[in-house]
Amino acid sequence: MNEKYIPLYRKYRPQRLEEIVGQEHIKKALTNAIAMDKISHAYLFTGPRGTGKTSTARIFAKSLNCKEGPTINPCGKCENCIDITNSVPMDVIEIDAASNRKVEDAQNILEKVMYAPVNSRYKIYIIDEVHMLSNTAFNALLKTLEEPPKNVIFILATTEVHKVLDTIKSRCQRFDFRRITTDDIVKHLRYISDCEKINITDDALFTIAKNSAGGMRDSIALLDQLSILDGEEAISTDDINNLLGRLSFDTLHALSNGITSSNPQDAIETLEKIYNSGNEPAQILTNLLDYFKNLLIVKNCKPEIVFELTQLNEAQIKELQAQAKDLDTHQITFLIDKTADYIKEVKATNNPRLWLEVGVIDLANLAENTSLMELQNRLSKLESGSPVQTSTAAYKTPPAPILNRQKIKDLTEDKAIKHAEPASQNNVEPIRESEPPKQEQPQAEETKSEDFAPMPKAKSIPADDISILWGQLLENISSPPTRALLKQWANPIKITPEETVLTMKNEIFLNQIQNGSKKQALVEAIDTLFGQTNSNITIRLPLPEDEQVKVPPRSVSKPKPAAPSPLEPPQQEVVSEEEMEQVKEETSDNPEPSDKSTYKESHSDMVNMVVDLFDGKIIE
Repeated sequence: MNEKYIPLYRKYRPQRLEEIVGQEHIKKALTNAIAMDKISHAYLFTGPRGTGKTSTARIFAKSLNCKEGPTINPCGKCENCIDITNSVPMDVIEIDAASNRKVEDAQNILEKVMYAPVNSRYKIYIIDEVHMLSNTAFNALLKTLEEPPKNVIFILATTEVHKVLDTIKSRCQRFDFRRITTDDIVKHLRYISDCEKINITDDALFTIAKNSAGGMRDSIALLDQLSILDGEEAISTDDINNLLGRLSFDTLHALSNGITSSNPQDAIETLEKIYNSGNEPAQILTNLLDYFKNLLIVKNCKPEIVFELTQLNEAQIKELQAQAKDLDTHQITFLIDKTADYIKEVKATNNPRLWLEVGVIDLANLAENTSLMELQNRLSKLESGSPVQTSTAAYKTPPAPILNRQKIKDLTEDKAIKHAEPASQNNVEPIRESEPPKQEQPQAEETKSEDFAPMPKAKSIPADDISILWGQLLENISSPPTRALLKQWANPIKITPEETVLTMKNEIFLNQIQNGSKKQALVEAIDTLFGQTNSNITIRLPLPEDEQVKVPPRSVSKPKPAAPSPLEPPQQEVVSEEEMEQVKEETSDNPEPSDKSTYKESHSDMVNMVVDLFDGKIIE
């Protein structure tokens, strides 16, 4: 009782290279470096925790500074070996970078580097968790680390090598420590158990090795914790589960049976027993996730490697095989994915029990809903039903483009233009976009091909037809200022689906139309007119050979008291804008000049546009 208790992970720390468990590639490299006298000035040891980085650094320092060295097998009896074993050496300085990460600490190291070793062959600096150093501290060590003084060696150890500067890594010999295999951990734990006379089963040792995630120090620490449970009966896996708060295989098997059989009632009753035993929700779902992982392995892997991957006994593997027969791989994968999501929810919420119960019920229903047989049955029901009729109305395709194309086709055909009556050109019936197009009866292939033929190009379009298209184009423009500007200053030269050419009388208004929203509004109006997209339009100044096109008058119809006779054509009173202007001139107290061109020439272009836009007059 007088001696202080030493934890097992410190008591059984390796003292020679051959005592290091695993890491065969590193032991061989360092052994050859010592034997061939090729000692580098800087080393970088990286790898997971508990894999032997710091122990290897101490053993390497002991091999270099031993009185009989450099040697592969240090004596362990000289002053240097004893000091390194007791962690009180003079010339082997261990620094924790987590607590000495400032640039001042690095400068303190640089000041002492210049001094020669006291009673050893090498002065060795072991910097643990070197990734915790700041960038300024790294930069301070950079030059010294590249070319240190004679007989000075740096050994840097880290678990997060990606945080170390590349300039530091390039100046060191890097050794990557791997996770120790489960078999190697179990063998070493059995050796320690025999030495310490700990009564523990092999299954329990496998459970310890699995929970250590490849770290020897964690495994030995857990064995040390379990040693206090040693009694007449051997320490079993159940004891480890109780100590760690893990669920036993039988408990998880009962819970998973309720889930995989789509029986939420049994699943929630088993969950209630587990929760009342003191288990935390996150731990319950984590153990369940590990169980589903083993179930997936048993379902898809060969029996030869199942035992190695799951670390379960034969009876447990047989139960998993029987359970996996009724499940598909994609079902187990869905259960794993959903369980992982509920683990995140449980850890983030303030009411973990609520999410635990919701998760288990959802998993129980998920197993049934993801059944391949269930999906096949649903597919069969859908296929046996009446086929879904896809109506053209669902696509919400406006019929206006079709009518517009037909109208343009009629206007641009030479035959139709020749036989058209002059009076009918001014009385074009407007298109009723609200009425859906009538379904025509299927005709011969010649008629169908003619309806869907590309738009014919007219060699010459009379001025009256261009004026009709120009009038319809102006009506499609929603912006009144833009419509008034084009009506006053624009002149159509060509209006076809392929190209539209307009001229502007004034260069200022030409720039306004060519840029900004006015041109976009004009392009949209042409698209609506021809039932297409991205119409090609050219806007330029007028040329001498350009012909002036007159805007057709808008028709204004008066309501009639009685319906007209079917034998008589409907009469429609048309009042043009020029007639309305003439009426205004006759009834005005201040009559305008009879020559309108002379009247407009007496004012600026901007004033004339405003007058036309707001239908006003200038009072002199």
